[in-house]
Amino acid sequence: MQFTLEVEREADGRWLAEVAQLPGALAYGASADEAMTKAEALALRALAEQLEHGEAVPRDISIVVPTAA
Repeated sequence: MQFTLEVEREADGRWLAEVAQLPGALAYGASADEAMTKAEALALRALAEQLEHGEAVPRDISIVVPTAA
């Protein structure tokens, strides 16, 4: 399973990061790094919950973080 973090800057200056493969898994931060860190932690928590409740099967995961251009 591969998770992709997408990050963008909102009009108000906050950064928003979203885990594309997990609907609703998004987080705001004062910086792109902060938003991505929060979104990554949220994705891992969601996956842990799914595993604990038998809603997902254990598998290899990777998280792709966008690099600066």
